[in-house]
Amino acid sequence: MNAIDTAIRAAAASITVKGLTKAYDPQTVVIPPMDVELKAGEFTVVLGPSGCGKSTLLQMIAGLERVSGGKILIGAREVQDLEPKHRGCAMVFQNYALYPHMSVFENMAYSLKVAGMAKAERAERVAAVAKMLGLADYLHRKPGQLSGGQRQRVAIGRAIVREPGVLLFDEPLSNLDAQLRHDMRVELADLHRRIGATTVFVTHDQVEAMTLADRILILNKGRIEQFDTPKAIYHHPASVFVAKFIGAPPMNILAVTGDGSALRLADGQVVANAPLTGTYQLGIRPEDIVVDGKADGHGVKAALRFREDLGSHSVLAADLGGSIVRVATPFGAEIADRLELLLNFPASRLHLFDAATGRAIPGALGAQ
Repeated sequence: MNAIDTAIRAAAASITVKGLTKAYDPQTVVIPPMDVELKAGEFTVVLGPSGCGKSTLLQMIAGLERVSGGKILIGAREVQDLEPKHRGCAMVFQNYALYPHMSVFENMAYSLKVAGMAKAERAERVAAVAKMLGLADYLHRKPGQLSGGQRQRVAIGRAIVREPGVLLFDEPLSNLDAQLRHDMRVELADLHRRIGATTVFVTHDQVEAMTLADRILILNKGRIEQFDTPKAIYHHPASVFVAKFIGAPPMNILAVTGDGSALRLADGQVVANAPLTGTYQLGIRPEDIVVDGKADGHGVKAALRFREDLGSHSVLAADLGGSIVRVATPFGAEIADRLELLLNFPASRLHLFDAATGRAIPGALGAQ
């Protein structure tokens, strides 16, 4: 661990928002009152669809967007009224925001130069970060002479040289191709393990969230749907929104009715035993459905509509009482080409949600 690693780890601070709001006018409320704490040294991914308020939240933490109400604390210090440069944060943008006429060295050293740091110290710090990020051989090049992944590393390096306690990333991988995104995810995870900065990473990509995060903050129209570990969010979604947003393919959601002893589909088929009455939404992950096999659930008939062979697994699209259900079958599974399937829903893999609110009903079924 070098001096920069030690300095950043020591500076890592928690981020707390209390009653934080953002509204452009009374009719345009981007973020209703929000309360949440991001732990010091934690890698938090803010995940949600376009327009959910995730970038706005990040920009308010950074000081690039004014808050409409509430407080932001970094460590024990209120920062909502401070200029960005006084908050102890560094931000990496989606478009890199590098100076095209400057070399890699000059881009990385610029903020240190503005801060009045001595030339020798600037050079030493940039050299250390460049070595950390595999940029030591590119310090003389201009951004236009670099690949997309290299430019992204320069943007990250420019942030790290400031030795911030808080690193903010605004969809930094969205401009890269699939292979580079994968490589950069690995590099970012390794970087975080090394320097230990409090990291807030905004994305709409669930793969980035699931692979990078210590905890994922899922936003929907500015409201927190769930804030938990990737494993908990995948296996115990707090709402239909989360269940359908996480997973590829996402969780199947079916309308069911309880008759006091069982949950039935619209066509009357029983999918689970439960002493419930009324209407609900029932969820099951595609990989949890058993085709023609024996399990602890009820077999229901479905009509096969389409099959996608993805190499490592296949995805079947089946019509179940007017609803399309997707079934993920493992590599090597033999599914005969036929029109009818018998699907088994293991009771321990089912999730139950309130029909009106979409919120999970804990303890109602085995999965919860």
